[in-house]
Parts: sequence; C-alpha cells; structure tokens
Amino acid sequence: MRTVTRLAGFAVGLAAVFGVTYGIGRVVDPAPVTESRPGGAATPATDERDGPADLLPGGLLVSERGYTLEPVDARPGEFAFRIAGPDGRPVIGYDVAHDKKMHLIVARRDLAGFRHVHPDLTPDGTWRVDTPLTGPGQWRAFADFTPTGGEPLTLGVDVTVPGELTERPLPAPATSTTVDGYTVTLSGAPQPGHTSPLTLTVSRDGQPITDLEPYLGAYGHLVALRRGDLAYLHVHPDGTPGDGRTRPGPAVTFLAEVPSAGTYRLYLDFLHGGRVHTAEFTVVVGAAPTGPAPTPSGPTPSGPAPTGGAEHGAPGHGHN
Repeated sequence: MRTVTRLAGFAVGLAAVFGVTYGIGRVVDPAPVTESRPGGAATPATDERDGPADLLPGGLLVSERGYTLEPVDARPGEFAFRIAGPDGRPVIGYDVAHDKKMHLIVARRDLAGFRHVHPDLTPDGTWRVDTPLTGPGQWRAFADFTPTGGEPLTLGVDVTVPGELTERPLPAPATSTTVDGYTVTLSGAPQPGHTSPLTLTVSRDGQPITDLEPYLGAYGHLVALRRGDLAYLHVHPDGTPGDGRTRPGPAVTFLAEVPSAGTYRLYLDFLHGGRVHTAEFTVVVGAAPTGPAPTPSGPTPSGPAPTGGAEHGAPGHGHN
C-alpha cells in the first residue's frame, strides 16, 4: 500500500528549494554541528560513536578525520557544496581517483532515485553541478574524494526536497534485470564481514557484450547502499582495462565488503555504444528478516527514477 505525504523543507544552503539535515546524529572531529530535521527543532549533533570512524561504512558521517561536507548557497537548479579541512578552510587540493577529483552520488531514502555526477571545482573551493536531485523527498548526498596527500573519504549529508510524495516499496530481490535493452545478470553471494566476489554479466538480444568501453578507469562501476541507514559500501573492480587480463565483457567482477546482514541496493554502471547505462538490483545478505521491513528515517519519496542530467541518467561507482 502506498502512502501519500507532503514533505516540508528548509531553505538552507541550496537556494530556496532544498532543506539540509546534517549527518545521522553523529559528527566527529570538528566542533559540534547543529542537526536540523524537517518539521522539528534543530538539535546539536554529538561526536559520540561506537568505535573509530574508519571502522564504519562510508557515508554515515557528515564529518570525519577533520573534513566536513558543507552544502552552500546555490543558484536555482544547481547543487553546491564545499569540503572544509581540519583548519576550517575550504579544501582546494584533491587527488584524482577513478579519473575524477570528486564523485557526487545522491540516493533517495527509498533507494528508488539514484544519480552519480562529477561537479566542477571553483577557485574558492566550492563544488558546483546541475542539481542531481529530481522530485520531492529525502535524499542522501555522498561526496567521495581524496584530499591531496590524504586518505580516501566518503562523507554524507541529508537533503530534503519539499513537495508531495508517495511511498514506494523497494523492488524484490532478483538476479537479472534489464536496462535500455540490455540484460544484466548477477552472480555471487555477499557474506557479512567478508570480501566477496560479485560478477555482473551483460548481454543484449541474447548475445554477450564483449566490447564494453572503459568508464572512469574500469569496465564497470558499482555502488552498494544498505537499506535503512544508506551506508555506502566499499566495492572494488577486479582488474582494470589494459592490465593484460581483464576483458571488456561480458562479465565484470567486483569485490564487495558487506559489513552486516540486511537488504542492499546495487547500482551497476557500464559504458557501451558511447552511453552509460545503469542496472539496479536488490540483494538480501544473510538471513532474510522475519519482521516488518526497516523504515528509513524521514518520509520515503517516490516517483519515476530520474533520467538525464549533468553527466548521465542514474550511474554510480564504488571504490575506497
């Protein structure tokens, strides 16, 4: 059954259409950050956590190791943010990872909407891009980057797009899906607490695709998000184009680190025919839950998955 909800938002940092909710109530390293929730009063976020930040999956924190994701004012139709460094100033130096200095991934809280874009860096340290947020709802924005000379980081912040939305259930688990006329088949069983191979095989009209094109330094990129908290998991491609052993399809293998049992959504990008295509899967890891499905924090958005945009329709990538 679908439930229609009207979601109110704040105009905080993203022109007059976005509301921003920082983190999941846990912020580390910098001074305490105020956490605001749609429809409620702002409360201070704390730096309490169960263990070291590097033991947590990526994207659960708005601030880590002294770096903080800060949405800033933007023109209508634009998404803008900065990464503040340990000295409080905007970071302007970044290492290239997977052919880009910054990967911005956004996902709706119901895991129906998903985008992966690459913003442009301005001299003052602000990243700007045509907004990847389409349609009302609560979104999680992930900034995936490596500060120059530092370690890779994935920081996350909640962004609310106000408007009327309808609850949309997560698609059932499946090992095959179709996108843009391609069939993608998933094999492999992730195991909690272990690194497991996942192989995705691409075909079209019953014929294997053996001429996948390199995209961001690989023949495919995979993002895995955990239902509920939207933990952004480490997924690494097994091999790279030109290494003498990795073939351009039809199979693309990834090494996935799954921290716990639960339900995950996988988003595979592959480039063929000069266009990026994104295949999506629901995967249940470990014992299937016996009770009601977990409810994401905040209202659940709905509507058709977004298409088009600054770089491509619904792409993603996974890496450390």
